[in-house]
Amino acid sequence: MLYTADCRPAHTSNTIVKLTVDTTVVGLISGDDETAHRDKVLKLSRWCQANNLILNTTKTKEIILDFRKNRVDPPPLHINGNCVERVHSFTLLGTTISADLTGSNNTIRKAQQRLHFLRRLRKNNVNQELLVTFYRSTIESILSSCITVWFSHCTEAEQQSLQRVVKTEQRTIGCPLPSLKDIYQSCCLSRVTDIITDSTHPAFSLFELLPSGRRYRSIRTRTNRLRNSFFPQEITIRNTHTSTNHTHSDFLQMLNL
Repeated sequence: MLYTADCRPAHTSNTIVKLTVDTTVVGLISGDDETAHRDKVLKLSRWCQANNLILNTTKTKEIILDFRKNRVDPPPLHINGNCVERVHSFTLLGTTISADLTGSNNTIRKAQQRLHFLRRLRKNNVNQELLVTFYRSTIESILSSCITVWFSHCTEAEQQSLQRVVKTEQRTIGCPLPSLKDIYQSCCLSRVTDIITDSTHPAFSLFELLPSGRRYRSIRTRTNRLRNSFFPQEITIRNTHTSTNHTHSDFLQMLNL
């Protein structure tokens, strides 16, 4: 990261996500003006050449997220004279991102493959505590990877398919396991806490308390896609959790009276 510290976007509409050997350039394009985005790609290519790095264009992919009705695809992107392949989906840090943001998840097969090892451990009379530890570290970690990003976009059928994997693991181990919905909500609450307690966080301003001081102002949404996205869902879950705790607290106070 120190080596790439000076590799920064020159335009506010661009963002560079850097992690070890992978670099992702994200461009917000308005009014079909791709000048800033293509300029950043060109400068990134030149930066690599100046720092004795080689961009592998065969592994470089381009994905376009455009939900307009009269969509017109822009011309292909080129790096060092090579055309960059345009794809409908790609995997970033183990999470599949599709151009339509349908929330499709490709982790079920991986989880089912590791179920074989869990059954072998059970067959060899490994105690239940170790089976749960194995499940949480090797199977649940796959099912819940980046769950705050994709779970709310899943259809009811997709959520049920994912939950069936958990139920199968539960029967194999022989004890209750947290549902993916519970894990999702727990992760959301944890993320919200991190954001609202850090005034320097880029999303801090999105969490605005109502005059009551207990609930947060909901984000206005016109489409289901936006409504099911990260921040609107985070605020809804936080408000629901706050209301539930407040009702429970009032009930306890009534009992004490």
